[in-house]
Amino acid sequence: MANTNFEKYKSDGSLGGNLLEWVDARFPVTALWKGHLSEYYAPKNFNFWYFFGSLALLVLVIQIVTGIFLVMHYKPDASLNAAGIPVAFASVEYIMRDVPWGWLVRYMHSTGASAFFIVVYLHMFRGMLYGSYRKPRELIWVFGVLIFLMLMAEAFFGYLLPWGQMSFWGAQVIVNLFSAIPLIGEPLSIWVRGDFVIGDATLNRFFSFHVIAIPLVLVGLVVAHLMALHEVGSNNPDGVEIKNKKDEKGIPLDGIPFHPYYTVKDIVGVVVFLMVFSVVVFFTPEGGGYFLEYNNFFPADPLKTPPHIAPVWYFTPYYSVLRAMVWNFFGVDAKFWGVVGMGASVLVFAFLPWLDRSPVKSIRYRGPIYKSFLTAFVICFFVLGYLGTQPPSYWGEKVSQVCTVIYFAFFLLMPWYSKIDKYKPEPERVTWK
Repeated sequence: MANTNFEKYKSDGSLGGNLLEWVDARFPVTALWKGHLSEYYAPKNFNFWYFFGSLALLVLVIQIVTGIFLVMHYKPDASLNAAGIPVAFASVEYIMRDVPWGWLVRYMHSTGASAFFIVVYLHMFRGMLYGSYRKPRELIWVFGVLIFLMLMAEAFFGYLLPWGQMSFWGAQVIVNLFSAIPLIGEPLSIWVRGDFVIGDATLNRFFSFHVIAIPLVLVGLVVAHLMALHEVGSNNPDGVEIKNKKDEKGIPLDGIPFHPYYTVKDIVGVVVFLMVFSVVVFFTPEGGGYFLEYNNFFPADPLKTPPHIAPVWYFTPYYSVLRAMVWNFFGVDAKFWGVVGMGASVLVFAFLPWLDRSPVKSIRYRGPIYKSFLTAFVICFFVLGYLGTQPPSYWGEKVSQVCTVIYFAFFLLMPWYSKIDKYKPEPERVTWK
């Protein structure tokens, strides 16, 4: 494997080789290269669904880099300037109109937020298809769910920063949800806002969380996610553990080095993704009103409420779950149960490794019951997402209630239906169907 690591380069006696040898004695560059790329063996049968992990890492880099440039010109100030426009809103307009290429950086960042959720949702769906949360990968999945939670927090905090109408009123609605928690709700909502109303204190603390606190946690969780993945190895579409079959050198028979084989494959995925991403950024950055809402192009006005307030599209399935809860259980207000339902609809993903009792991992070998439940879950997720963008209505409420029941049934009934479902035995070696 000399051609895929640094050993040949170090032994050639050149200045670069000597420098690498000097660094290697003080920092494990070669060991990291071998352990995570050239001698990290991944299954031979990765397919289309395995692009989205590397794409999520790419979008994270895009968000960090574009965010750094936006922070250079953005001012988290809710006070009004001489023209009567909030300084924060005016600074965004300044970036769009006067900063060289500022419009491109801003659109890359706003489109990148939606792209991040698209690739993360598809990455999570792949895990549900092939059982990537099953033993021994439970901790990888838990780290992934924590990344998802931090991503939602990051998106929420960043959504307020443009200080447009939807930013202001969306934050108003979400923060007020905390007040539904018995006993501590009102003090908690005041603490989150930093004031009795959404204002300058709220903007400054949301800016701090969005720019410093959450990104640090997010990057740390991504590193932990990758370290846990490379410790136990990648799953594959067959659900076969490739470490169980090794040759006399200890190399998995169904494995190939991640570099160069999958780095090249991922580059193909990156090129296709960047083509689609560029088309959206240059031709439809608002995404039809889903990526950037129409009302957010107007400065925040505490005295004028938009006719319909809805979160960004990637939050709408959980927002629909919240609105579906209209009953007062145990004498507690329905608003509280809506908050509980919304939180549970996200946190329940973390328990998948212990809810699934099927003898097999991959959907290729599962029976019709699991496939039916997964199909119904995906359909309901899309329906809830659509209903969350629409104004409240009688039939929308009823449909969202039905979809919420099916959503939770997928998880809560899994210990039962995954155990009784028919299945085909997994192969001993990976396949290329």
